[in-house]
Amino acid sequence: MYKYDAIDKTIVTERVAQFRGQVQRHLAGELSAASFQPLRLRNGLYMQLHAHMLRVSIPYGLLNSEQLRSLAYVARKYDRGYGHFTTRQNIQFNWPELADVPDILEDLSKVEMHAMQTSGNCIRNISSDQYAGVATDEIIDPRPYCEIIRQWSTLHPEFYWLPRKFKIAITGATEDRAAVQFHDIGLQVCHNEAGEVGFTVYVGGGLGRTPVVGRVIREFLPRADILSYCDAILRVYNLHGRRDNKNKARIKILVKSLGIEAFRDQVEAEWQHSKGGELTLHDADFETMAGFFPAPAYQQLPAGDERVAKWRQLDTRFAAWYDNNIVAHRQSGYRIVNISLKEHGVAPGDATDEQMQALADIAEQYSFGEVRVTHEQNLVLADVREQDLLEVWKALDAQRLATPNIGSVNDMICCPGLDFCSLANATSIDIAKQINERFDDFAELYDIGEVKLKMSGCMNACGHHHIGHIGILGVDKKGEEWYQLTLGGDGSNAATLGTHLGPAIAKPKVADAISDILTVYRDQRDDDERLLDTFRRIGVEPFKERVYGQVQ
Repeated sequence: MYKYDAIDKTIVTERVAQFRGQVQRHLAGELSAASFQPLRLRNGLYMQLHAHMLRVSIPYGLLNSEQLRSLAYVARKYDRGYGHFTTRQNIQFNWPELADVPDILEDLSKVEMHAMQTSGNCIRNISSDQYAGVATDEIIDPRPYCEIIRQWSTLHPEFYWLPRKFKIAITGATEDRAAVQFHDIGLQVCHNEAGEVGFTVYVGGGLGRTPVVGRVIREFLPRADILSYCDAILRVYNLHGRRDNKNKARIKILVKSLGIEAFRDQVEAEWQHSKGGELTLHDADFETMAGFFPAPAYQQLPAGDERVAKWRQLDTRFAAWYDNNIVAHRQSGYRIVNISLKEHGVAPGDATDEQMQALADIAEQYSFGEVRVTHEQNLVLADVREQDLLEVWKALDAQRLATPNIGSVNDMICCPGLDFCSLANATSIDIAKQINERFDDFAELYDIGEVKLKMSGCMNACGHHHIGHIGILGVDKKGEEWYQLTLGGDGSNAATLGTHLGPAIAKPKVADAISDILTVYRDQRDDDERLLDTFRRIGVEPFKERVYGQVQ
């Protein structure tokens, strides 16, 4: 992974000292809440319902064991013993005292972590594929490209006060696991006719109040031009994006109002000023950055392991975990291990300090000291020898981290909702618990198969409900919590927004509605069809009729 140089360390250290002074002045009454707000936001600090929330950056979801131990220490010393992993591959602490935040940031800086630009109207954490570097369908490792863009965008003076927040995602595989079409800028690896590596560039995607699938602004962008072209897009947005209305300030609104052709014309015209200039990247730049992400010291191992195969026959719990949480690895004899943070009765995405501490130890012993954070609010050990899977499973199981539900109904994305968030209209964690209690039979979950259930407590869509196979949105009806459902959303290559099912469902009935939806699916599915496939084939009406008792 990328290691800080002297300049990086100086920037982060000075930023901590600067913020410490700002916090002290605010607590002393010398800096008003209004003046302090933009300063704290650019240091990842929100004010939630009950306390401040600190969002810590995990660039493209990559952590080493030392960093994970530091996060565990923060959870234990400054919070209530846990952290919440987010859909942007970051972590949030929900209960820090304001006076302690500079100390937290100073502690994190010692392990090359910070909270800069995890909030505010700036370029946020660059996100990517959690299987980067190890996926069997990978064309290029996207991490060096993520790091190049991260360094360019961090504290960028021109793009530090944008009309609204700005998100960039990159994928280097044939399967899009980074939802690039739902970002302000999405980069999908491709080749031109000459076989050269470049990117298809999407622009203006996003969820929230106005969900939009991104549009292709350039079919093939040479990799040398990724910075200059992103710079051109951001310049056009910075100049013309609305600043008079927060709800209409995102780049997706600008792209929609101008039309993709007119927006493209402006970007291309702007690009002529920087194309071929100092932002142009060279092979040496990519080689240098790739040097920070070398392949681990893999052993030459045969595929498969007799002991693991035997235990799959002997222990049904281990077999379920292997069959549902393990993914093929590009290196023979290794596997990718998905770690579910969706244990029954636990808020999705939460991990305790003890779990993080233990996982750091497991990663050091079995996965080259590295842990990944996923968009689905889970964790990944990317490089586990197949012969070690039994020991890894036992170690994870001892920490309640071996729930075999990856990709199932119970592996749901869930924002903190009204339990924490001051913007939420309804709770999310209660609904997650309700659904978990309804679908607590793993045999039933496996029969249902892949279902991406995503839930948000408000229209800001932190839970990505618009692109769930089943999406749940909490709404407020005269002080009561109700939930709107959507079906058929998809954040992968065939990006699609979910279809509205019908009127909002009362809180006690949400799990019943999910059950009805899945009953229709099981009655109607063809062989090997996922819920998403069945929905695309039969449409929304059979589901609507079952849920509401009649076609609306």
